[in-house]
Amino acid sequence: MPAIGVTGGISTGKSTFINCLRQLFPEATFFDADVMARELTHQDTKVLAGIRKTFGDAVFAENGELNRDALRSIVFGASEKRRQLEQILHPPIRRHWSREAEKHRQSNQYFFADIPLLYETGGEKLCDRVVVVACSEEIQMRRLMQRTGLDRNAAEGIISAQMPLSEKVKLADHVIWNNGPEGLLEEQARLLTDIWIGNL
Repeated sequence: MPAIGVTGGISTGKSTFINCLRQLFPEATFFDADVMARELTHQDTKVLAGIRKTFGDAVFAENGELNRDALRSIVFGASEKRRQLEQILHPPIRRHWSREAEKHRQSNQYFFADIPLLYETGGEKLCDRVVVVACSEEIQMRRLMQRTGLDRNAAEGIISAQMPLSEKVKLADHVIWNNGPEGLLEEQARLLTDIWIGNL
């Protein structure tokens, strides 16, 4: 069965689309890069050592645990700091999900990899197909501001630090357009499911 990568831009609705797929493919395996990142920053000693070396002791609590709020405040508005964190996290994340993808290619179950920075990290090469969840710039901006409470300038900074959504759309095998209500997203997920099943 194919390994299918799902990506998009921040606040384009990728997580909601993944939830639609979970309902349509209850037996499938789903890999979530954000969940894996949280696990790595909680228990992976090599990752934690890399974070300490790059960002210092200030991002750790007295008990030695990572202070996620402190780290987030450093990387949130600073693209260079965010890239440094990504360089620590993404190699082990990639190793985990590429192993899972290869294992499931030999099985009769679908495998979906939810990877926000799929194209930025070259992960599309490990996928049989890639779905990009996209929406208009204005809707993306509004959703991000509503979700985070950021002002427009800060939201623009975060969006502009990512690979342009238009480029991801050009590279994708499938594009889910998420400008409307959730029902339309579910409908597109069902249509895409029919395409996949029909081609296998």
